[in-house]
Amino acid sequence: MPSNLPPSVPSSPPASLPGLLDPPTPSPLHEIAEAIDHIAPLHGLSYPEREWLARHGQEIRIQSGETLFEEGMPAEQMILILKGEIHVRRKRTGPMALFIGRAGQMTGLLPFSRMTGYGGQGFAVQPVWALLFHKSLFPDLMQAIPSFGQRVVSTLLDRVREVTRIEQQSEKLTALGKLAGNLAHELNNPSSAAQRAASGILTELRAQGDARYHLVSLCLTPDQVIAVQSWEREVRAAALESREQDPQPIDNAAREDAILRWLQQHGIQGGWQIAPELAELGVEGEKLQPLAELLPPQAIQIVLDQFASSLRAEHFAQAMLHSTDRIFDLISAIKTYSYMDRAPILEIDVPAGLDATLQMLHSRMQFVHVVREFDLDLPSISAYGSELNQVWTSLIENATEAMHQAKLQAKLQDKLQDKLHQALYRPCLRLVCRLEADMLLVEVWDNGPGIPAELQDRVFEPFFTTKAPGHGLGLGLDNAMRIVRKHRGHLGVRSEPGATCFHVRLPLNQLQAY
Repeated sequence: MPSNLPPSVPSSPPASLPGLLDPPTPSPLHEIAEAIDHIAPLHGLSYPEREWLARHGQEIRIQSGETLFEEGMPAEQMILILKGEIHVRRKRTGPMALFIGRAGQMTGLLPFSRMTGYGGQGFAVQPVWALLFHKSLFPDLMQAIPSFGQRVVSTLLDRVREVTRIEQQSEKLTALGKLAGNLAHELNNPSSAAQRAASGILTELRAQGDARYHLVSLCLTPDQVIAVQSWEREVRAAALESREQDPQPIDNAAREDAILRWLQQHGIQGGWQIAPELAELGVEGEKLQPLAELLPPQAIQIVLDQFASSLRAEHFAQAMLHSTDRIFDLISAIKTYSYMDRAPILEIDVPAGLDATLQMLHSRMQFVHVVREFDLDLPSISAYGSELNQVWTSLIENATEAMHQAKLQAKLQDKLQDKLHQALYRPCLRLVCRLEADMLLVEVWDNGPGIPAELQDRVFEPFFTTKAPGHGLGLGLDNAMRIVRKHRGHLGVRSEPGATCFHVRLPLNQLQAY
């Protein structure tokens, strides 16, 4: 069959990948050409063009488990996978495949690609039949097959889209992992407290079950019973007044000492179990004297034991209420943050979304002073609520990490040796939400080290990050920018050392937003 293709055959074959051997019996050219037609990006090439590829490519056959290339090895070959399947994995990330190349794909180093090395180890999971083309052949290849450039560009665009999708998915999973970690931490404290309180209540119920027989055995007269009940009511009323006065812990310690002395003077055993409960309630030592006038020491022992047990049970019940309230608050924050079971576009209360985001990130902001400057009676806006909360999460997380880095730098420079510097370098996050003309303005301020002027225009670029390797993919602010633009809004930054502000402007008018 005549052909005007250039018969440029290298005088010596290009270097092959280490460890690979040519098949003992080369396949016929027409068989290779037929297989090339099943490579999706090359489908439709003429037979002479496919024959040129078959003649100039290095045919390889490797068995399952054999390695095609190693991680970090220079990428110098284009690979046409005619049969089989190749997995690429990174050694430091375990057995999960980073990339899967199957029959019918064109991969490896492609013309116009800036790829310099292999990002993982490539190995065959099925017997592989493939063609390799060294980069030194690319000029002749582009001349021999004029349409190859367009086909390669389409493949490169698909590769970029796929890599971007994988990295964005990884970024979302990382963010989800952080939120899950925050929630696990936040839920662990109240749930553990509730569990301890429930256990304490059970213990006190059992103790009171035994103590009631001791009370019956006292055979108190009706007047004595009424007098003891009156004493308990008076003690509780006095305790209520003391709580309103907000006593300091030192007052509790002084009361406990006074109660212990009184109990010892009257021969009451187990004062270490009674005194702390009475002191925390606000009982003064002299408040116990009426009991000495009403009851003998043995009866006082039983009455005070029972009273202290009741107080402990009440404390446990109160702790359980506080813990379950905290759990309900967290669940409510999750629902507000994610807009669970609600329509995608809603009338959104932006300050409420900011508060919900702060609650979700609370465990990572324990040492951050948060200042809220929200105008009153701000109007709602039509928006994708869960997506806006992703923006607030990204901005607040970046601010928190920047302030944490500033604090570490200050410690390294011995700037936190005195209280003055501790106050000066206290991390402070300031959230502002107000109206600005027909826009709603949200500002996220931090007092971190700031963003260098030469980098401020790049922080919104995809995959650009100033974090250490492995700590960020550089997609958080890019994702935030896309969400804000989706709402017809604007996202920008201004920064100097000690004052960085990311500002988001969102339109109030629903017709302008969508």
